Amino acid sequence: MEAKTIPINQLHVELDRDVFLRTLIRELAGTLEDVVGLEEASGFVSAVGQRIGDQINLSYRSALGVELLSKQQVADVLVDLKRRIQGDFFILEQTDEKIVFGNRVCPFAEKVIGRPSMCMMTSNVFGTIAAENLGYAKVALEQTIAEGEPACRVVLYLKPQPDAHHVHGREYFSG
Repeated sequence: MEAKTIPINQLHVELDRDVFLRTLIRELAGTLEDVVGLEEASGFVSAVGQRIGDQINLSYRSALGVELLSKQQVADVLVDLKRRIQGDFFILEQTDEKIVFGNRVCPFAEKVIGRPSMCMMTSNVFGTIAAENLGYAKVALEQTIAEGEPACRVVLYLKPQPDAHHVHGREYFSG
Protein backbone atom coordinates (compact mmCIF):
# COMPACT_ATOMS: atom_id res chain seq x y z
CA MET A 1 0.00 0.00 0.00
CA GLU A 2 1.39 3.31 -1.08
CA ALA A 3 1.27 6.27 1.28
CA LYS A 4 -0.96 9.17 0.26
CA THR A 5 0.77 12.39 -0.62
CA ILE A 6 -2.02 14.59 0.70
CA PRO A 7 -0.85 16.90 3.49
CA ILE A 8 -2.07 15.75 6.91
CA ASN A 9 -4.05 18.95 7.52
CA GLN A 10 -6.04 18.36 4.30
CA LEU A 11 -7.11 14.77 5.05
CA HIS A 12 -10.80 14.12 5.48
CA VAL A 13 -10.92 13.08 9.14
CA GLU A 14 -14.18 13.40 11.10
CA LEU A 15 -12.69 15.39 13.94
CA ASP A 16 -13.39 18.86 15.22
CA ARG A 17 -13.97 20.31 18.67
CA ASP A 18 -17.68 19.42 18.67
CA VAL A 19 -17.13 15.78 17.66
CA PHE A 20 -14.23 15.46 20.07
CA LEU A 21 -16.19 16.84 23.05
CA ARG A 22 -19.32 14.79 22.31
CA THR A 23 -17.16 11.68 21.99
CA LEU A 24 -15.35 12.53 25.22
CA ILE A 25 -18.66 12.85 27.10
CA ARG A 26 -19.96 9.63 25.53
CA GLU A 27 -16.86 7.69 26.54
CA LEU A 28 -16.85 9.16 30.06
CA ALA A 29 -20.51 8.21 30.47
CA GLY A 30 -19.85 4.74 29.06
CA THR A 31 -16.89 4.18 31.33
CA LEU A 32 -18.94 5.24 34.35
CA GLU A 33 -21.84 3.00 33.29
CA ASP A 34 -19.45 0.05 32.90
CA VAL A 35 -17.54 0.65 36.14
CA VAL A 36 -20.19 1.81 38.62
CA GLY A 37 -23.45 0.96 36.84
CA LEU A 38 -26.14 3.01 35.13
CA GLU A 39 -27.71 4.40 38.30
CA GLU A 40 -24.44 5.65 39.78
CA ALA A 41 -23.26 6.96 36.39
CA SER A 42 -26.53 8.87 36.12
CA GLY A 43 -25.81 10.34 39.55
CA PHE A 44 -22.40 11.62 38.48
CA VAL A 45 -23.81 13.13 35.28
CA SER A 46 -26.63 14.65 37.38
CA ALA A 47 -24.15 16.49 39.58
CA VAL A 48 -22.52 18.03 36.52
CA GLY A 49 -25.94 18.86 35.06
CA GLN A 50 -26.95 20.69 38.20
CA ARG A 51 -23.84 22.89 38.06
CA ILE A 52 -24.43 23.63 34.39
CA GLY A 53 -28.11 24.33 35.12
CA ASP A 54 -27.12 26.85 37.79
CA GLN A 55 -24.79 28.64 35.36
CA ILE A 56 -27.33 28.71 32.52
CA ASN A 57 -30.06 29.90 34.89
CA LEU A 58 -27.92 32.83 36.04
CA SER A 59 -27.02 33.71 32.46
CA TYR A 60 -30.65 33.91 31.34
CA ARG A 61 -31.76 35.81 34.46
CA SER A 62 -28.98 38.32 33.92
CA ALA A 63 -29.72 38.71 30.21
CA LEU A 64 -33.43 39.24 30.96
CA GLY A 65 -32.69 41.52 33.92
CA VAL A 66 -34.94 39.58 36.29
CA GLU A 67 -34.49 38.09 39.74
CA LEU A 68 -36.61 35.04 38.90
CA LEU A 69 -37.93 33.65 35.63
CA SER A 70 -41.70 33.40 35.22
CA LYS A 71 -43.33 30.08 34.30
CA GLN A 72 -43.50 31.16 30.65
CA GLN A 73 -39.90 32.36 30.70
CA VAL A 74 -38.79 28.99 32.13
CA ALA A 75 -40.52 27.20 29.25
CA ASP A 76 -39.03 29.57 26.68
CA VAL A 77 -35.54 29.37 28.22
CA LEU A 78 -35.54 25.57 28.20
CA VAL A 79 -36.47 25.45 24.52
CA ASP A 80 -33.97 28.20 23.67
CA LEU A 81 -31.03 26.69 25.52
CA LYS A 82 -31.53 23.38 23.73
CA ARG A 83 -31.75 25.23 20.40
CA ARG A 84 -28.47 26.99 21.14
CA ILE A 85 -26.71 23.65 21.66
CA GLN A 86 -28.24 22.15 18.51
CA GLY A 87 -31.11 20.24 20.04
CA ASP A 88 -34.63 20.43 18.64
CA PHE A 89 -36.86 20.69 21.71
CA PHE A 90 -40.38 22.06 21.42
CA ILE A 91 -43.43 22.29 23.65
CA LEU A 92 -46.13 19.66 23.11
CA GLU A 93 -48.35 20.72 26.00
CA GLN A 94 -48.23 23.43 28.65
CA THR A 95 -50.48 23.83 31.69
CA ASP A 96 -50.09 25.36 35.15
CA GLU A 97 -49.03 21.92 36.43
CA LYS A 98 -46.63 20.71 33.73
CA ILE A 99 -44.81 21.29 30.48
CA VAL A 100 -44.41 18.41 28.04
CA PHE A 101 -41.47 18.70 25.66
CA GLY A 102 -40.76 16.80 22.49
CA ASN A 103 -37.33 16.61 20.90
CA ARG A 104 -36.28 15.41 17.47
CA VAL A 105 -32.51 15.98 17.72
CA CYS A 106 -30.25 15.35 20.70
CA PRO A 107 -27.47 17.90 21.24
CA PHE A 108 -25.12 14.94 21.65
CA ALA A 109 -26.32 13.64 18.24
CA GLU A 110 -25.46 9.97 17.59
CA LYS A 111 -23.07 9.91 20.56
CA VAL A 112 -26.05 9.58 22.96
CA ILE A 113 -27.28 6.26 21.55
CA GLY A 114 -26.87 3.55 24.16
CA ARG A 115 -25.80 6.04 26.85
CA PRO A 116 -28.95 6.83 28.86
CA SER A 117 -26.92 8.36 31.69
CA MET A 118 -26.21 11.29 29.37
CA CYS A 119 -29.93 12.18 29.53
CA MET A 120 -29.35 13.28 33.12
CA MET A 121 -27.93 16.47 31.65
CA THR A 122 -31.39 17.35 30.34
CA SER A 123 -33.11 16.21 33.52
CA ASN A 124 -30.85 18.23 35.79
CA VAL A 125 -30.61 21.35 33.68
CA PHE A 126 -34.40 21.44 33.24
CA GLY A 127 -35.07 20.52 36.87
CA THR A 128 -32.55 22.98 38.28
CA ILE A 129 -33.76 25.92 36.23
CA ALA A 130 -37.44 25.22 36.91
CA ALA A 131 -36.99 24.61 40.64
CA GLU A 132 -34.72 27.62 41.20
CA ASN A 133 -37.30 29.91 39.62
CA LEU A 134 -40.61 28.25 40.48
CA GLY A 135 -39.75 26.43 43.72
CA TYR A 136 -40.23 22.84 42.58
CA ALA A 137 -39.78 20.56 39.57
CA LYS A 138 -40.00 16.89 38.73
CA VAL A 139 -38.56 15.68 35.44
CA ALA A 140 -39.75 12.47 33.84
CA LEU A 141 -37.79 11.23 30.83
CA GLU A 142 -40.64 9.24 29.29
CA GLN A 143 -38.92 8.51 26.00
CA THR A 144 -35.32 9.13 24.90
CA ILE A 145 -33.22 8.91 21.78
CA ALA A 146 -30.49 7.41 23.99
CA GLU A 147 -32.69 4.36 24.53
CA GLY A 148 -33.29 3.93 20.80
CA GLU A 149 -36.49 5.94 20.42
CA PRO A 150 -36.86 8.19 17.36
CA ALA A 151 -37.56 11.21 19.60
CA CYS A 152 -37.58 12.29 23.22
CA ARG A 153 -40.58 13.06 25.41
CA VAL A 154 -39.76 14.93 28.61
CA VAL A 155 -42.39 15.91 31.17
CA LEU A 156 -41.56 18.74 33.55
CA TYR A 157 -43.96 18.82 36.50
CA LEU A 158 -44.09 22.28 38.06
CA LYS A 159 -45.97 21.38 41.24
CA PRO A 160 -46.06 18.32 43.48
CA GLN A 161 -49.25 16.58 42.39
CA PRO A 162 -50.91 13.20 42.82
CA ASP A 163 -50.63 12.17 39.15
CA ALA A 164 -46.88 12.91 39.20
CA HIS A 165 -46.30 11.12 42.51
CA HIS A 166 -46.10 7.66 40.91
CA VAL A 167 -44.26 8.78 37.78
CA HIS A 168 -40.61 7.72 37.56
CA GLY A 169 -38.50 10.86 37.56
CA ARG A 170 -36.27 13.12 39.60
CA GLU A 171 -37.51 15.85 41.90
CA TYR A 172 -35.79 19.22 42.29
CA PHE A 173 -36.30 21.90 44.92
CA SER A 174 -35.12 25.49 45.13
CA GLY A 175 -31.84 25.90 46.95
